[in-house]
Amino acid sequence: MNVKKKDNLMDNTILMKDQSNMSEFTAETADTLYLEAEGVRFAYRSFGEQSDVPLVCCQRFRGTMDDWDPAVINGLARERRIILFDNAGVGLSSGESPNSMVGMANNAISFLEALGLTQVDLLGFSMGGSVAQAMTLLRPELVRRLILAGTGPGAGDGIQGGKPEVFQVAGKPINDSEDFMYLFFEPTETSLAAGRAYLKRLEGRQSPREPLVKPETVKAQLLAIVAWATGEGSYTRLSEIKQPVLVANGQNDIMVPTVNSFIMSQRLPNAQLIVYPDSGHGFLFQYPDLFVEHALLFIR
Repeated sequence: MNVKKKDNLMDNTILMKDQSNMSEFTAETADTLYLEAEGVRFAYRSFGEQSDVPLVCCQRFRGTMDDWDPAVINGLARERRIILFDNAGVGLSSGESPNSMVGMANNAISFLEALGLTQVDLLGFSMGGSVAQAMTLLRPELVRRLILAGTGPGAGDGIQGGKPEVFQVAGKPINDSEDFMYLFFEPTETSLAAGRAYLKRLEGRQSPREPLVKPETVKAQLLAIVAWATGEGSYTRLSEIKQPVLVANGQNDIMVPTVNSFIMSQRLPNAQLIVYPDSGHGFLFQYPDLFVEHALLFIR
């Protein structure tokens, strides 16, 4: 295993310093580490309370490690070792993003195998939830428990797609804060205030933010999302996912309609469903403390 520490974005030669006491680190302070697997140089961060089974977080469309809410991640890290990573072609990782969820899942599995992990819990948010489902179907013995947040199983009976105007905003070359508030939060005073608080929390990491996801990766991710939604999804195979699953969403998710979470929970053999009020796609950022409480109760 070839693990390296990032001193700055250009220095890839300094070996990782000792992080044996990972509980001292947080989402804001954890070093970015690097690991080579299957020709890809993966960027990742590992911190939190030592645990036999780490919690691996699979990120959303156009998201990087920097876009995870510190309030959520630090809350989960109180009880679990957390692993954040940029998949191939994303953020600080090298390589090219596949244009399918299965391709992204295979890359993520290669990364976890290179870390020497034999069992993990997965938190998959939005597109990351699709990747997490694909990982579970590809390597069921690797996944102990699964949290699917703001995601769906692809095409199937009763499944709804987002409105075209939503994806016009989501697919803009650069999304500003107004776009983010529209896509992730409800147009209520409470929800928008929570959205602004989340964006403020992202400023807590002092090192330079990761680069924006490059256009060719955005294009590949969009192709993967369309393919998942039009036939490559997990809908017909959900009964094969025997692991305990926590399905969670906001009351009015305009990105991945909330009804899809209900349908998915009904088709999974061992699932629980939580729907959070007055919230949309970014419900876990709107209710970070409550989501952490629910997630930790589930993965315990």
